[in-house]
Amino acid sequence: MPANIAEGFEKRTKPDKVKFLNIAQGSLEECRYYLLLAKDLGYGENENLREQLEETSKLLESYMAAMLHSS
Repeated sequence: MPANIAEGFEKRTKPDKVKFLNIAQGSLEECRYYLLLAKDLGYGENENLREQLEETSKLLESYMAAMLHSS
């Protein structure tokens, strides 16, 4: 996920930047799935990590929205 954000940062056009942020959001959803799977398989609680993913998701969504609405 951080690598996608970094790659998008270097892109010149807004659509290209948003594309990589969208890919990062998809990677975040993958992480969310793996945390749920780990819990279901009995590897322990990971509520703290899930909360951090949720906060990261909100920040990423806000960043993408701000970028789309900027001139």
